[in-house]
Amino acid sequence: MSGLADLVRAELSVPVDPRVTAMAQAIAAQYPGSARAVLFYGSCLRESALDGLMLDFYLIVSDYGDAYPKRWLAAANRLIPPNVFPFQHDGLIAKYAVLSEADFHRLNGPETRNVSVWARFAQPSRLVWAVDDTARERAVTAVARAAPTLLAAAGAVDGEAPLDWWHRAFALTYSVELRAERSGRAQSVVDTDADRYERFSLPAIAAIPTGTRGGAWGRRRIEGKALSIARLAKASLTYAGGIDYLAWKINRHAGTAIEIKPWQRRWPLVAALTLVPRLIKGGAIR
Repeated sequence: MSGLADLVRAELSVPVDPRVTAMAQAIAAQYPGSARAVLFYGSCLRESALDGLMLDFYLIVSDYGDAYPKRWLAAANRLIPPNVFPFQHDGLIAKYAVLSEADFHRLNGPETRNVSVWARFAQPSRLVWAVDDTARERAVTAVARAAPTLLAAAGAVDGEAPLDWWHRAFALTYSVELRAERSGRAQSVVDTDADRYERFSLPAIAAIPTGTRGGAWGRRRIEGKALSIARLAKASLTYAGGIDYLAWKINRHAGTAIEIKPWQRRWPLVAALTLVPRLIKGGAIR
């Protein structure tokens, strides 16, 4: 996987807005002794004006027990990873997801049927903070597993062009989860950065482990949608203002105008479940 790892390492090292780096450092500072790396991802990678946008990060920690003073948060992160939290710094707003190094490695690989991590990190991301070189290289190794896992899960089709393989693979992943996205989102993921996916194609295909089996998308859909609902329910308890964020996400991507009522803030778990049909209608929330 050396060729792919080199591509991933170079991509993760591309400079970002200094405010993004500062926010990543501030996130890591909340977890002294356990923070290992912070990755920046999502549509904001392509934006130069960040004010008013919701930035997306993954915080990688050594161990959940070390990361949280409250045992129930560690248990929740271990049982249904990741935990997701809101964050503000220097006028910008963000959310960050927490995974242990072990879970980040596992969830990027073919041993995991759920698509949420490897489908995300088969796309571009940036490693904006690391505690040391060892943590940096572990992050590179984990991220380098994502693209081969994605393509292997979709399976090869004789005569299919590499970009079409990527298109089909992302479309399958969007069908698995409850996502508040307009139709065509999976296509645009590739088309907005086609040169990148062309460069990654041969190294990613070559890095698919021998014997890796794809398919089982019916089972993935059942498990993925159930897990999405479980994560929504958990987020309504762990994410401050989570129900408002959920409504914002649906409105932004599906073109709706949902307004959260007082009872929904009082009972966020019930409110989250009432929004599930909107998510289903909007498309495949990663």
